[in-house]
Amino acid sequence: MQQGITTLVVVGVGLIGGSFALSLKRAGKVQHVIGVGRTLDNLTRALELGVVDEISQDLAAVASRADMVLLACPVGQMGRMMQAMAPHLQPHAIVSDAGSTKGDVAELFRTHLADHLAGCVPAHPIAGSELSGAAAAQYGLYEKRKVVLTPLPETSSGACDKVAGLWQACGAVIHRMSPAEHDSVFATVSHLPHLLAFAYVGMVAGKPDAERCFDFAATGFRDFTRIAGSHPEMWKDITLANRSALLDELERYRLALAALTEQVAASDEAGLASTFDTARTARVGWYQRFLREGQT
Repeated sequence: MQQGITTLVVVGVGLIGGSFALSLKRAGKVQHVIGVGRTLDNLTRALELGVVDEISQDLAAVASRADMVLLACPVGQMGRMMQAMAPHLQPHAIVSDAGSTKGDVAELFRTHLADHLAGCVPAHPIAGSELSGAAAAQYGLYEKRKVVLTPLPETSSGACDKVAGLWQACGAVIHRMSPAEHDSVFATVSHLPHLLAFAYVGMVAGKPDAERCFDFAATGFRDFTRIAGSHPEMWKDITLANRSALLDELERYRLALAALTEQVAASDEAGLASTFDTARTARVGWYQRFLREGQT
C-alpha cells in the first residue's frame, strides 16, 4: 500500500481514534485495524460499527503486529500503555498519539520508549467535540482540520513524514511546532476555555436557584457552555499535564476579570464599551479567517 500501512493499532477507540481509523479505511491507507481499550462494551460496539476489524483488551498481546500504534487514550494512561508495548514493538513500528498536551507526552516517550525514539511522533489533531465512545467516530472529522506534529529531535524524518501523510489522507492540514510552543498556544485557546466553562457551569449548578436558572438558559448559555460537556477524566489529565502554562493563563484571566469588575462597579460606560469592542473585533477577525480555511 503506497504511503499506507498494513496494521494500525488504536488504543482508545472513541471520537478521535475511531475517526482516524474510519478515515484511513475510506482512503485505502490501512488494511487492518485493531482496537484496544479497557471497556469491552465499547470495543464490541466499535467492531459492530466497522470502526475496527479486531479488538483486544491487552495491548502487549497485539503490539508486535502493529505498523503504527495511535495512542488516543487520556494522557494519564499513556505511560502505562507505552510500558506495555515497549518489549513487543517491531523496529519499523511508528508510535504516535493524539493528546492535547505535548511536553508531558514527549517525556513519556523518552521514559518508556527510549530505544524506539526514531519511530515516536507526538501529534495533536485539532478536532473534537463533547461526544465520546466508539459510536462518536465519524468519517470526515479531520477534513480541513489542523494537526500539529511535535517531533522529537530523535524522530526520523521518515516516521514523521509517514504520520503526516496518514493525517493528510484523512483530509488534515499539517503544522509543526516544538512541544513547549504547542503547550503555550493551546493553554490559551483550548485548555483555558474548557476550565472556564467547567467552572461557570459548576457555579450555576451550585446556586440555590440553579434549576430556575437552567429553566431560562437558552442559546447564549448553550454556546458558552458546550465544552463543559467534555470528558472529565481527559480534561483532568490535560489540566494537570499543562499545569504551568495554565496557571499563567488563569492569572491573566483573573486580572482581566478584575479589570472588568472595576468597570462594572464604577459604571464605566466608556471602559466597558472599549473592552467589548476590542473583544468583538478580535473575535470577528478570527472567525472570518476560520471560515476562509473551510472549517466549521
